[in-house]
Amino acid sequence: MRVRHISESDWDGITALEAHVYGAHGLSEGRDALRSRARASPGTCFVLDRAGRTAGYLLALPYPRLAYPDLDRPENVVFHSRNLHLHDLVVAEEFRGRGLAGKLLRHFTATAGAKGYEGISLVAVMGSDTFWSANGYRAHRDVEPPPGYGRGAVYMSRTVPDHRTGRPNSATGPSLGAPLEDEVG
Repeated sequence: MRVRHISESDWDGITALEAHVYGAHGLSEGRDALRSRARASPGTCFVLDRAGRTAGYLLALPYPRLAYPDLDRPENVVFHSRNLHLHDLVVAEEFRGRGLAGKLLRHFTATAGAKGYEGISLVAVMGSDTFWSANGYRAHRDVEPPPGYGRGAVYMSRTVPDHRTGRPNSATGPSLGAPLEDEVG
């Protein structure tokens, strides 16, 4: 099982996984919305590849802190932000319980640190806030995601450790406001 960047041939697998996991809960966004999020920052979006099969994926894009994508529409704007929004992490059912979500998350977090991002945010859905808490994310109960994220959705965030020191990244990386190398637009 290897982690790699998303290629064009992965979208059927990604779309099928996303629909399977979120469809019954009314949270499925569809191919166009998913692809728009990956286009915003291809360098921070990954698949778990098992012999050419998409066994999981992670989509993350620059987004202002305390904000989150609208699930009812594709992304039309690319934000230049020091915060990455981890929009989606899915592992296929038959591969769960093997630590693969953690593997994908560690790869992503290391990439975010190496690229100079300072924070990662997400909206935990379907009771996943316990997983995220165990991985260093803290709930912001004062931020209420819209109903489109489902009942009990929780906005969460964490700082990104600098890949060289292990301490939180700060403005010592690329200058604030300057686009990071993997942003598009």
